[in-house]
Amino acid sequence: MILSPFEWTIAKRYMLPGRSEAFIAIVAGISLVAVMLGVAALVIVMSVMNGFRAELFDKIVGLNGHAIIQAYGGRLDNWQDVLTQVRKTPGVTHASPLIEQPMFTTFNGRSEGILVRGNLPGDIAALKDKLKDGSLADLRPGAENVAIGSRLAQNLGAQVGDTITIINPQGRSTPFGTVPRQIAYRVAAIFEIGVYDYDESFVVMPVRDAQTLLLTGDTIGMIEVTTNDPDHVERILAPLERQLAGKAVVTDWKTINASLFEALAVERVAMFVVLSIIVLVAVFNILSSLIMLVRAKTRDIAILRTMGATRGSLLKIFVTTGFIIGALGTLAGVIMGFVFLYFRQPIVHGVEILTGQNLWDPSIRFLTELPSRTDPVEVAVICVLALVLSFLATLYPAFKAASTDPVQVLRYE
Repeated sequence: MILSPFEWTIAKRYMLPGRSEAFIAIVAGISLVAVMLGVAALVIVMSVMNGFRAELFDKIVGLNGHAIIQAYGGRLDNWQDVLTQVRKTPGVTHASPLIEQPMFTTFNGRSEGILVRGNLPGDIAALKDKLKDGSLADLRPGAENVAIGSRLAQNLGAQVGDTITIINPQGRSTPFGTVPRQIAYRVAAIFEIGVYDYDESFVVMPVRDAQTLLLTGDTIGMIEVTTNDPDHVERILAPLERQLAGKAVVTDWKTINASLFEALAVERVAMFVVLSIIVLVAVFNILSSLIMLVRAKTRDIAILRTMGATRGSLLKIFVTTGFIIGALGTLAGVIMGFVFLYFRQPIVHGVEILTGQNLWDPSIRFLTELPSRTDPVEVAVICVLALVLSFLATLYPAFKAASTDPVQVLRYE
């Protein structure tokens, strides 16, 4: 919609009403602010929800792989053959043996429930980016060294170099009953995954040490699998699942974390719908301000009509006036949303200081920090939604102005 110089001049004049129309200017300003807040809220919430999903996926799947192959009974005896078979499956990029078993640990009178993980040296080295203290190179088979999560180290009061005791309730049988197996391990490294539950419970050691601790011999509990397309992992592993039928069960990340990711997906859609109502309310403000502007300018519109202004010109003038309010509000909302997301962590800390409340408890939120990942496509959809609603809100007042009959208005002038 291209405006002539005359139409653009009138539109700019109506966007900045005079003193006699101060109330209209206030309503228009409120409309702009409302659109800005609605768009900013949508950008912030959708980015945070995307950040939640992405961070949880990266941390959970990055640690556990895209799928787990677990033998019936918890022990995979011929795991070398199965591992070779898995690695030959098209689409599988990585597969490694894994032992995972809940245990108990004590240190200086403190005790915590833990989850012992036995990994190959290559998988242990992948924790290098998560390392907070110590050295992963010390986790050699037979060295009886372990790496523990940062929250677990904090709960136990343990540091690198300290010795913790890991207790296996399924110990050796004796004439006096089952004696729990207790082995002392040196803390060689402390890591932080970023997921509270993991950092609070994980103890990582070489597979051979885990087998010794669990008295399982040369067996493992499961095989961790990574594919080239996590979204289609079930299709990639379908042939393997048929081959292992009756021996082991294949469980992908979607099944393991189904309740969590489905809840996030439902909440994401619900938040988008609810927050879109804010933009809709802002658009009604644009509608009301334009209606008041048309009523206040009825005489001016009639004079413009007698001077030769067409209905189409008046239509474009008022559509432009309302649409620019919506466009400016949308632009300001996107900028405000990005600024909030950039400083989100300091803002959270500031609100916590002002209210005295812990707004981000990692034990409840899973993640240690407020995540954010902005999707340009979603931002574009939000902007288009706000602009389309703003445009639709201008149509009724614009048609009302264009249908003004100058004869009826100026009859008694």
